[in-house]
Amino acid sequence: MKTYKLTAFEANGEKILDESIQAENDDAAKKQGEQFLAEKQLLEKTHRLTSQSGKLLLFHS
Repeated sequence: MKTYKLTAFEANGEKILDESIQAENDDAAKKQGEQFLAEKQLLEKTHRLTSQSGKLLLFHS
């Protein structure tokens, strides 16, 4: 399992979400991240999902 970091922000830059996600690969992490954001109603907020190596998997501003 790999660890991924999911963060979301308000328009003023305040961090409103800072979660770690465990997944087998980048695609699985992306799906989990999108699902988590949808459940928390944060898909329209600025967010990003990064891998352990710093690869940007999801981004919305």
